[in-house]
Amino acid sequence: MGFIPVFVLAVLFFVMMFGIGFILNMLMKTTWFPAYLFVIVILPVVIYSIWDRNAMSLWEHLSTFHVVDYLTGIAGLAGAVLSGWTIQKLRLGGYKMF
Repeated sequence: MGFIPVFVLAVLFFVMMFGIGFILNMLMKTTWFPAYLFVIVILPVVIYSIWDRNAMSLWEHLSTFHVVDYLTGIAGLAGAVLSGWTIQKLRLGGYKMF
């Protein structure tokens, strides 16, 4: 894959997780829920859903991922964490809506 599609994919996942995390934080009045949700639910579900358990072990399966896959996951996690940080700063700034 070329550099531009990988960059666009990483930015897309970052913005998507930031937006979803920001909205969840506003609606649920939580701060770090989207980051926990991403690590505890979304990543394992994605890994488990594409894993052929009969053909290979978990470590072999994780080694088949490429840099693009890991970069996408890290960008999504960064977006979820940054949404929590943003909500926290807005609340400390006195904004009651968040």
